[in-house]
Amino acid sequence: MTIRRATERDAAMVAAIYNYYVANTTSTFETAPVTGETIAERMRETLEHHDWLVGDIDGRIAGYAYYGSFRGRPAYGHTVESTVYVDPAEVGRGYGNLLYTALMVSAASKSFREAVGFISLPNPASIALHRSLGFKEAGLLSKVGYKFDRYVDVAIYQRSLTPQ
Repeated sequence: MTIRRATERDAAMVAAIYNYYVANTTSTFETAPVTGETIAERMRETLEHHDWLVGDIDGRIAGYAYYGSFRGRPAYGHTVESTVYVDPAEVGRGYGNLLYTALMVSAASKSFREAVGFISLPNPASIALHRSLGFKEAGLLSKVGYKFDRYVDVAIYQRSLTPQ
């Protein structure tokens, strides 16, 4: 797998991966499928100041990871919110770890200080991934999401991108 910066040509494949999670999981609180054009627009916005990476296997996207603004206020400018999604057919091959590791390197190289990830619960695989990459649990938001006829808790994980 080659990890590279996303381009708009990747948007349709990224949308297909994401739409699996929209339709089948609480990993995202989006409730309707998104189009490739919607993803392309999100990519354009993200890539202005942040990063969006894809895992490319012979022209096919196996997964993607990106970070963007944590919150809109200037005082949060040193912090990013990060996420990773892997094609369901590729889960368990270590691609999420490779993508997220490269994403953290990218964020650090752009002088961001902190990365924050939000994990809807239960999601032991995502928690294990975040912990393996040095994220620590920073909090819990109880019943903040509602999807599939149930309320969903969200764990907050945080990682410093600078040497301690």
